[in-house]
Amino acid sequence: MATKTNYKLTKKDFRQMNRRNLFMNQLGWNYEKMQGSGYLFIMLPQLRKLYGDHTPELKQAMRVQDQFFNTNPYLNTMIQGVDLALEEKEGVNSLATVAGLKNGLMGPTAAIGDTIFASLIPAIIGAIAANMAVQGNASGLFIWLAVNLAIMYFRWRQLAFAYKGGITLVTKLQGQMNALTNAATLLGVYVVGALVASLINVNIPFVAHIGKMTINLQDHLDMIMPKLIPGLAVWLIYWMLGRKRMTSTRAIFIVIIVAVVCSALGLLGKAA
Repeated sequence: MATKTNYKLTKKDFRQMNRRNLFMNQLGWNYEKMQGSGYLFIMLPQLRKLYGDHTPELKQAMRVQDQFFNTNPYLNTMIQGVDLALEEKEGVNSLATVAGLKNGLMGPTAAIGDTIFASLIPAIIGAIAANMAVQGNASGLFIWLAVNLAIMYFRWRQLAFAYKGGITLVTKLQGQMNALTNAATLLGVYVVGALVASLINVNIPFVAHIGKMTINLQDHLDMIMPKLIPGLAVWLIYWMLGRKRMTSTRAIFIVIIVAVVCSALGLLGKAA
């Protein structure tokens, strides 16, 4: 079974991807996969060229590219450039590595992109431009426009840059793809674990009073393993999603109902 064609990506491919990224990346955003469908939409024309139309390899690649994905939209093509380089070189044999890289890189990329493009640049340039505008100086408007045009240019160029870097990476590490796959998978698991511990704030507020003794159940659970309840909650939801006829929408409603009922009964509470 062939794993890839001999097609080599061109500047025309990059232009097509950039247009889709700039104007249509988040049109398919949803709570289940967030930017997952947008990621696939940007990549699909190139995947068809790499694997051919209606092939098992194309279907396999599409399933990988349609998984959950969420990062800063100003830097997402950095990941897609490396992704394309890997798939062009190794075909479907690279998909496990691609999945690990996507999971491992989307968190750090989001943190960097949000800090620079959503906080730092708007705050600094916006303050300068607004101050000049208040003083009646129209130059502030042009400064703001110039900075945003520079950002758009950066977004347009980063795809080819990441693709070339990805080709170099694959060439140098061609004999170490298994190690790279394992490292990327481990990084993805680490990032998911960190997100669970930092974003899911739930505990057991129940305190038992036995005579003069007070027993705080949450303190005892923390002695066994900190963040045990959030970890168990994620495991339970993951288990539910694997059940027949269970969908993410049903799981969300179940979580909401259980959370409201348990909170009203004093069984669950929000961690400090």
